[in-house]
Amino acid sequence: MTLQGKVAFVAGASRGIGATVATALARAGASVAVAARSQQEGKLPGTIGSVAQRICADGGRALPVACDVTDEASVDAAVAATVAEFGGIDILVANAGVLWLGPIETTPLKRWQLCLDVNTTGVFLVTKAVIPHVRARGGGSLIAVTTTGVAMTDHGANAYWVSKAAAERLYLGLAADLKPDNIAVNCLSPSRVVLTEGWQAGGAGMQIPPEMVEPPEAMADAAVLLAAQDASGITGTIQRSEELIR
Repeated sequence: MTLQGKVAFVAGASRGIGATVATALARAGASVAVAARSQQEGKLPGTIGSVAQRICADGGRALPVACDVTDEASVDAAVAATVAEFGGIDILVANAGVLWLGPIETTPLKRWQLCLDVNTTGVFLVTKAVIPHVRARGGGSLIAVTTTGVAMTDHGANAYWVSKAAAERLYLGLAADLKPDNIAVNCLSPSRVVLTEGWQAGGAGMQIPPEMVEPPEAMADAAVLLAAQDASGITGTIQRSEELIR
């Protein structure tokens, strides 16, 4: 897959799946906006600057842009900075997310609201901001990173799965809305568990057997494939990484 001449905006790209996807998109030829709140090292490793620096050192083009996906002004400023630097946007990967897997009856309201703010409203805000720019390019691809947990109703409920389910409904509906604009809209989730820094910090101590662990590169390869789509290709789907790249 080549993404030469394309511009990608990756939200939540300072570490984990987002950083791996941003790097893969750049290696496929895209110029990449590395967007996240992490401008300085915090509790979790990784910053937008360090990811952008690695991409550039590898011969790619990357711009670190500070972006809080829960703040509309911050999102709009990050998108504007990307367009000013690269001339437009063809690809969105809405990856920013927070994890909370605790049972509903022991979930603090602030955790519930944080999951909805980041995982649902954050996807809404970055998507809303990017759509006009992708439309202006004559088409492109929007990708929301979700989770297989959405379908695991036999395992109960938690704020993370609920917020990701809402994002999936948003994107499935958007696929129909944006088809006339030649914009592919898809959801992408790992087939198994990617042990990112965020998972390690928020996975509630859950032990994952080795056979259930997926390398982040599977998500990166799948994201590159979906990023190359427009409305004439794959659109209106929920994809699982390993199944897609097979």
